[in-house]
Amino acid sequence: MVSQANTNNRGRGQRDRRGRNDEEKSPYIEKVVSVRRVSKVVKGGRNLSFAAFVVIGDENGKVGYSSGKAAAVPDAVRKAVTTAKKELETIKLKGTTVPHQVIAKFGASKVMIMPAAQGTGIIAGGGVRAVMEAVGVKDVISKTHGSNNVFNVVKATMKALRSMENVNKSKDMRKNESENKTS
Repeated sequence: MVSQANTNNRGRGQRDRRGRNDEEKSPYIEKVVSVRRVSKVVKGGRNLSFAAFVVIGDENGKVGYSSGKAAAVPDAVRKAVTTAKKELETIKLKGTTVPHQVIAKFGASKVMIMPAAQGTGIIAGGGVRAVMEAVGVKDVISKTHGSNNVFNVVKATMKALRSMENVNKSKDMRKNESENKTS
């Protein structure tokens, strides 16, 4: 007779001793943009750890990014995801693309994002692609100028997405401006 007490084969969805679920299904997709090994020099030598930079989103207009640091890669990613969930932002989309062209700069990185026809796909580099996939944009064209530092590229992309306006709102504003000029 085999004892079931010490086996690690817990059924699907059961909890371990600490009360955590085996398979917690998150509504967010996680894109690990960068994992680096970093070291801190101390009196006794070097302390090695890992830094992870993560973009998360619900593929429906919400997106966030963060970094985390820990002694192991999975712990660093988990820390980054936890922090990113607290800093989610809602982005205005137009169907499967962005409402209009926008340019944003962060540090030495400059990102240009342009709407694309349905079926085009995401034509973008690593950092921009991760943000677009997480936010739920399916068709977009992007160009990065200047520094390709992934941290600054992601921050410039988020700055660009934040600055986007609703298409109807911008049309109304232009209409009001033209009426004011003719009066």
